[in-house]
Amino acid sequence: MTERALGKSGLSIRPFVLGGNVFSMTADQKASFAILDRFVERGGGMIDTADVYSAWVPGHKGGESETMMGQWLKASGARDKVLVATKVGMMPGGLKPDRIREAVQGSLDRLGIDVIDLYFAHKDDPDVPLGEVLGAFAELVDAGTVRVIGASNYSAERLGEALRTADELGLPRFTVVQPELNLLDRAQYEGPLQTLCIDEGLGVITYFSLASGYLSGKYRSADDLGKSPRGARAKAYLEGKGPAMLAAMDRIAGETGATLSQIALAWVAAQPGVTAPIASATSVGQLDEILGSETLTLTAEQLAALNDAGRG
Repeated sequence: MTERALGKSGLSIRPFVLGGNVFSMTADQKASFAILDRFVERGGGMIDTADVYSAWVPGHKGGESETMMGQWLKASGARDKVLVATKVGMMPGGLKPDRIREAVQGSLDRLGIDVIDLYFAHKDDPDVPLGEVLGAFAELVDAGTVRVIGASNYSAERLGEALRTADELGLPRFTVVQPELNLLDRAQYEGPLQTLCIDEGLGVITYFSLASGYLSGKYRSADDLGKSPRGARAKAYLEGKGPAMLAAMDRIAGETGATLSQIALAWVAAQPGVTAPIASATSVGQLDEILGSETLTLTAEQLAALNDAGRG
């Protein structure tokens, strides 16, 4: 699989990032280990998680995904075959420097690794000056516990301000961005943020790339929402542009033989500035299916049809 440069970060990845949000949530240890083993068997790459996964589950407190990944890394000995991305900023304390220092050590301990390849500010924290946030990240880079840093859920304005602040203070820049982007949710990335990412040479990996599973075609009516714990999140897509989008994707599936998930991920990977979409899997079969997106090239006409359906 041909890799793509992840912006100016110095990292290179395949055009697919495995989402770790399901580990210890909808994928138990047996399923998680099987998925991760298969991912390495298929060539490995980047795995994306966060310290907050999955604090919203009753009985969880956050860090469960990282813990599961750490157990697998220890059991598999596959650390040299994967890049690990995790995040800080959603838990109490936000991006206060002391919280970042505490959080990174917690993530390292749970993951059982010495260095995090890509460490994200999970969301902007307007209560902490950007210079302080970047200064705390700089400590981690200087200490060798973090290789490169990224920003998730930042507006174009705030990201631009962060880049200028880094340059003015001689601090490490955010070199990777993680916005929401899928065929039905484009507003966060398209426009000023996309332009900034392209102009600044930032790597872009996108979350919610399958719109909470709606773009897999699994949820076509209200009766389908009970098929998965994520069904409730897909409810909003049943109206508006959702059905028209699935109809357009169905036509392209007929032309290409690809599944709807593969089409949705291939569209994201083809967007200007995007390095790779993030998607998660709860079974080996599902992982094998979505990895098929890496070899699917949509024609200009197919991309245009999808774009038109999204504007409906």
